[in-house]
Amino acid sequence: MAFPELKNRLLLDTLEGKETERPPVWMMRQAGRYLPEYMEIKKKYGFFERVETPELACEITIQPIDIVGTDAAILFSDILVLIQCLDIEVQLKPGFGPYLPDPIRTVEQVKNLNIIPAEEQLSYVYDALTLTRKTLDGRVPLIGFAGAPWTLFCYLVEGQGSKTFSTAKSFLFSEPEAAQKLLEVMTDQTIQYLHNQVKAGAQVLQVFESWAAALGPDDFRTL
Repeated sequence: MAFPELKNRLLLDTLEGKETERPPVWMMRQAGRYLPEYMEIKKKYGFFERVETPELACEITIQPIDIVGTDAAILFSDILVLIQCLDIEVQLKPGFGPYLPDPIRTVEQVKNLNIIPAEEQLSYVYDALTLTRKTLDGRVPLIGFAGAPWTLFCYLVEGQGSKTFSTAKSFLFSEPEAAQKLLEVMTDQTIQYLHNQVKAGAQVLQVFESWAAALGPDDFRTL
C-alpha cells in the first residue's frame, strides 16, 4: 500500500540509531483527556465507539499533532481490544476502568477458548491505521501498539485492574499448563495483530507490558 512520503523522520532516525538535531517528542496518552477538543468528542461517543469507529479514532489520533505539535502520532485505541479475539466481552465502567464480566478462572475455559483471527476481529483497528496514515500526509510517523501477553493475561484472569493481580498470579502458579497455554495464545495473537498493524500503515510499534512488576524477575523470565 502506498502512503505519502514522511517529512518528519526524527523518531524513525532515532530508533535507527542515527544522529539527530534533537530528541523526538511524543507523549504517553497524548490523544486524550487533557485536550478540550477530545473532551467534546467524548461527550458524544462512548469509549469503544470512539475506538471502533475509524473516522473518530483518526480524528482523535491527529488532534495532538495539530494542537501540540508532537513528532509522532500514536493510534487512539486500547490494549484490551485484542481480548475480543477470544470472544470475551470487555466493558469500561466509568470511575472503575476495564472490567471483564466472565474472566478466565478454570482449565476448562482455557481448553474451550473461541479464538477469532485478529485479522478478522480487529479490522476496525487496521482501517483506522490506514485512514490515519493517509490523513497525516507524511507529517509525522504513526505508532501502533499492543499489550504484551502477561499484561493481557492479568486482565483475562483477574477480570479487572488490581494492585497485586493476586488471582492472575494464583492461576499462573496453580495451573501452570493452562496458564502457559493462555500465554501462548495471547503471544500468537499479539504477533499477528502487530504484523497486521504494519501492513495497515503503522511505522513504529510499541508493546506495553504494564503489569510486569506484578511478578518477580525470575518468574517473569520463565513465562
